Amino acid sequence: MLGIFDSIRDVTLLSVFIRLVLAVFCGGSIGIERERKRRPAGFRTHILICLGAAMTTLTSEYLFSNMNLYTDIGRLGAQVIAGVGFIGAGTIIVTKRRQVKGLTTAAGLWTCAIIGLTIGAGYYEAGVLATIIILLAEIFFSKFEYWILVNAKNINIFIEYNENDDLDNVIRLIKMNKVVIIDLEITKSGNNSCAIFQLQLPKKISQDKLMTEISSTDGIVTVEEL
Repeated sequence: MLGIFDSIRDVTLLSVFIRLVLAVFCGGSIGIERERKRRPAGFRTHILICLGAAMTTLTSEYLFSNMNLYTDIGRLGAQVIAGVGFIGAGTIIVTKRRQVKGLTTAAGLWTCAIIGLTIGAGYYEAGVLATIIILLAEIFFSKFEYWILVNAKNINIFIEYNENDDLDNVIRLIKMNKVVIIDLEITKSGNNSCAIFQLQLPKKISQDKLMTEISSTDGIVTVEEL
């Protein structure tokens, strides 16, 4: 640990102020990135969770050091880690097209709470470093993840069509391009029928080209990658 922070690791008015401000800064930094992407939990939510977690650790330290209540000072923090899981679950949704959204936001909220616990305990270095790593993961690693998805040979696509013959045409088109159909699930959505394909692409065709050809087929209403 860095020695320059030794003077503010004890629970004093100055250290409490620094910890709470740092919790707001770290939580807000992560929240801004989520806010820019219009996620359910954004700037203020991350601040409140990180700040509340920091207050939890500070309260545990105060009860132990100032009130002489000799109890497990990690108990309150453990309840925060478990409790934030319920908040995170509220950001996860499964769409009618079987897409799962909100997992990154939920994981970010959970990690943000742990950062708050860390900062509240006076472990400033770990809290700031974790915040930087999370921001790198959410901003820059997302581009790398997109590159992996673009170059992936196994894809899932959602197709909405009018008639059964339209689906037969899509299946013929897929086989003409030597694409392997791993799985096919047919459902109903309003007046139209839907199909979810799990496909394995050959090396000579890209997913963008295949989806363009499918979308131009007669009777196809919607084509989306899941």
